[in-house]
Amino acid sequence: MLQITDRDRVRTLVLDRPEALNAFNEALYDATAEALLEAAEDPGVAVVLLTGNGRGFSAGTDLLEMHRIATDPTFERGKHGFVGLVDALVDFPKPLVCAVNGVGLGIGTTILGFADLAFMSSTARLKCPFTSLGVAPEAASSYLLPRLLGRQGAAWVLLSAEWISAEEAREMGLVWRVCSPEDLIAEATRHATLLAQRPISSLVAVKRTMTAPLRAEIDAARERENAAFAELMGGPANLEALAAFAEGREPDFTGLPPGW
Repeated sequence: MLQITDRDRVRTLVLDRPEALNAFNEALYDATAEALLEAAEDPGVAVVLLTGNGRGFSAGTDLLEMHRIATDPTFERGKHGFVGLVDALVDFPKPLVCAVNGVGLGIGTTILGFADLAFMSSTARLKCPFTSLGVAPEAASSYLLPRLLGRQGAAWVLLSAEWISAEEAREMGLVWRVCSPEDLIAEATRHATLLAQRPISSLVAVKRTMTAPLRAEIDAARERENAAFAELMGGPANLEALAAFAEGREPDFTGLPPGW
C-alpha cells in the first residue's frame, strides 16, 4: 500500500494502490501520515520524496469508501484519516518533494500546496473535483492555491472541476518543473538528493521561517473548509455525485432542490 525506501538521506514514499490509481482509503491515509510523522522524527532523513506507482499519482479519496462513510454510521474510521494526513503535511518540518507521475485528483492535487518542490510528468493531469462531487475545498487549498496560482487561476481550478495539463500546472505555478515520464523520478530524486546534502538543521530552519507566517491562515482555512464540507457531505448534491460514481454514470444536478 505504501513503499518506503531510504537512500542518501532521502526517504521515498510511493503510494502503492495502482489498481485504484492510488486513491486514498483510510488505510493509505493512515500509512502515509505515519510515514511522514516517522520521517519528521528520524535524524537520518533530510528530505521526503512522494510519488505514486502506476498510472496515477493519486485519484484522491476513494469514492466507494467515501460513499460507505456517508451512508453507514457503523463504518470504522482509521487512526489518522484525511484530517490526520493533512495535519502531518502542515507540521512536516523537512523539505517535501512531490513527483506527480500520473493523474492527481482531490488530495492528489491539493497536496501540492504543501510541496516545497513539485515535479510533474508531461503526460500527467490534475483536477480538483470538489464542485463535481457537491462538496467544498480541502487541505487549506482555498488559501494555498490562490497564493500559488493567483486568484483567477485558483478560482478556475477549484470551481471548474476541469482537468489541468502539466504545462498549465507549470505556467500557473502549481508545479515547478515538467519532465518526460521516463525522466520524472530521476529528476525529482536528483533535486531531493542535492537538498539532502545540506545540514538538516538548516533545511528545517529555512522551511520553518518560510511556513511560519502561513500557519494561522492555513488553520483558519481548514476550519472554514471543514465546516463547509461537513455541511455539504451527505447532502443532495454529494449523494447524487457518489451514487452516480457507484453506478458508473455522470451525475445529474439539474433535479436538486433549489439552492443546491
